[in-house]
Amino acid sequence: MEFILVTPQSRPGVALIQLNRPKELNALNLQLMQEIRDALKALDEDAAVRVVIITGNERAFAAGADIKQMAGKTAIDMLITDQFSTWDQIRKFRKPLIGAVSGFALGGGCELAMTCDMLVASETAQFGQPEIRIGTMPGAGGTQRLTRAVGKAKAMEMVLTGEFISAQEAHRVGLVNRVVPVGQFLEEAYRLAASIAAMSPVAARLAKESVNRAFETHLDEGLHFERKNFYLTFASEDQKEGMAAFVEKRKPEFTGK
Repeated sequence: MEFILVTPQSRPGVALIQLNRPKELNALNLQLMQEIRDALKALDEDAAVRVVIITGNERAFAAGADIKQMAGKTAIDMLITDQFSTWDQIRKFRKPLIGAVSGFALGGGCELAMTCDMLVASETAQFGQPEIRIGTMPGAGGTQRLTRAVGKAKAMEMVLTGEFISAQEAHRVGLVNRVVPVGQFLEEAYRLAASIAAMSPVAARLAKESVNRAFETHLDEGLHFERKNFYLTFASEDQKEGMAAFVEKRKPEFTGK
């Protein structure tokens, strides 16, 4: 890996992926995105990993796509490259994924943050989709995920003006879960990850699928999907352990089986 750092057991049950192009403010080129995809695929198959955190540095989560890599492309070049197929594969990561954001999360950086299931932001974080300022528009989910996260009016304003919003505003409109001082954003992400890693990995995976389905279908189909996943948890050893521990008034020990 040239552009990311991967620590599979950064904390018990928690893996860390750190974007590592500091001079470019972690701009997302094709290779970096492919490295994220490959890392997530390996971590998805690692039974010891229950939660993954993806982060940048204090100055930037990711300041956008690598414009130099795209500036001279034609529409056909972009079609053949099909760079967004990598994003589709990242989106299919099955375990809980937490973004720890400080500094700039702009353009593709904002879109990458929104592929995460939860976001912890430092007070210096800024989110935005400024593609319109360079004559284009979001292409990796910015018009879709942002609208679902913050509502049509706010998303339309951000996409059509290219203006950024602060961490505090992002929290107010529902884009991020928590805002903490800049020196604490990664540690806060670890605390959130640890609370999730203590749960049943089987139940967490099925619950994540069900929450995501709420954004992809109408209510009746979503309820049907949720119900099937609920029933499926009763085929796991974790469900038996969890309910037995509750009855016996002790802490459960989940194994992911």
